[in-house]
Amino acid sequence: MFEWLIAGGGIHGCTIAAHLIKQNIIKPDQLKIIDPNPEPLADWKERTAFIDMPYLRSPGVHHLDIKPFSLKQYGKQAGTETDFYGPYSRPSLHLFNEHCDRVIEETALCKSWHTGLMSIVVRESDHWMVQTKKGDRFYTKNLVIATGINRRLFLPEWGHKAKKLAPSRVSHVFDNRKAAPEGPIAVVGGGISAAHLTIKLSKQSPGQVTQITRHGYRVHDFDSDPGWLGPKYMDGFSKMNAEEKRRTIQQTRHKGSIPAELNQKLHHFRKKDAYRLLIDEIVDIEYKNNQFILITQSGKQLKVRTIYFATGFAPDVMSADFLANLIKKENLQCAHCGFPLVNHQLEWCDHLFVSGPLAELELGPSSRNVIGAMKAADRITAAFF
Repeated sequence: MFEWLIAGGGIHGCTIAAHLIKQNIIKPDQLKIIDPNPEPLADWKERTAFIDMPYLRSPGVHHLDIKPFSLKQYGKQAGTETDFYGPYSRPSLHLFNEHCDRVIEETALCKSWHTGLMSIVVRESDHWMVQTKKGDRFYTKNLVIATGINRRLFLPEWGHKAKKLAPSRVSHVFDNRKAAPEGPIAVVGGGISAAHLTIKLSKQSPGQVTQITRHGYRVHDFDSDPGWLGPKYMDGFSKMNAEEKRRTIQQTRHKGSIPAELNQKLHHFRKKDAYRLLIDEIVDIEYKNNQFILITQSGKQLKVRTIYFATGFAPDVMSADFLANLIKKENLQCAHCGFPLVNHQLEWCDHLFVSGPLAELELGPSSRNVIGAMKAADRITAAFF
C-alpha cells in the first residue's frame, strides 16, 4: 500500500508530489502518480510547444519547487538575461521546463509514475482503492485528485460540422493529432493560446492567416488580479458562501484575455498584413473544392483550407464518471454549481484531497494556475506537520 496516490501528473500533480517529498513527508517509493501520459508534464509541454509560447504568463516565483526563488536562482545558474521578461520576471518556457525537469529528477517522480487513466475509486475501511481503465489496482492511505479539467475539448456547433466535412483539415490546439497548416488558415478564439498560434502561423505563412473571435482582445497582465493571491481579496472570499464564491470567480477571472505585450505583438503583425483579425461569429459552414466556406453572423464569407480551434475545454469539469460515482458512494459534499466543498486543507473527506479547478471554491480565481498548484501543495502538506 502507498502512503499517497496522486491522480494527475501535470503541473498540479507534480507540484504536490514534489512538496510531499521535499518536505520529507514521504519517500518516492511511498508515492504513486497515475496519469494517461508516459511522463510528467507531457500535455503541458506538447501544448505550449505547439503554439510556440515564448514566455509564461505567470511570474518567476511561480513554479513546482518549495523555495519561492528556486526558479530565479536556477535562471542565474543555467539561463541567460533574456530568460526572464518584464516587470514580473516572467520565465521563458524553455527555462521553466528545464527547472521542472530538475525538480522532477531531484524528487525521482518518474519512479513513482504509472501510465493509466483512473476509472474507479472506492473507499475500503482505512484506505482507498484506485483502479485504472486497464484494470490495474493500487491501494493508498491518502488520495489527491489533481486531474485538472476534463479532457473533453470544446468546439462550437459549427466546429463539429467542420470536423465531419473534412476531419483532416480541422483540429483543436489541444488535440493529439494536429492538422497540417495549409493556407488559407483560420484560428478560432481570442485568448492566449489563439494569440500565440496566430503569431506562429503568421510567421510561417504571412498573409494566409485569419483569427476569428467574437470580441476584441481583452488585455490583462494576468487572468485574475494579483490581489487574489493574498489576503487583499482572499480574506473576504473566505467569508462568502459557495454561491457567492462561484459568482465572484466568474466575475473576476479574465477568461479569454491576453497580456499587453502579446496585444502589441499582434498589432505589429496586423500592421504588416501578416494576418487578419475578424471580430464576428460563425453561424454556418460549407465545404466545396477542398475549401471551407465560413459564413459569419454579419453576412461575410471566408474561404480557408485549415481550421484551428483555440477554444479551450468543455466547462463541465465534474463530468468524469469516476467523480460522479465517488460523490454518490461517499456522500461527498458539493456546492450548487457541482464543485467540491472542501476544508482549508483542501480535504473533501478524510484522506481525500483535491487541487486545480476542484479546489477553486477554497482557493479562489487563481486555483487553476501554477500559483494555484503551489497553494494547494502548501495547504495539503501543512496538514501533515
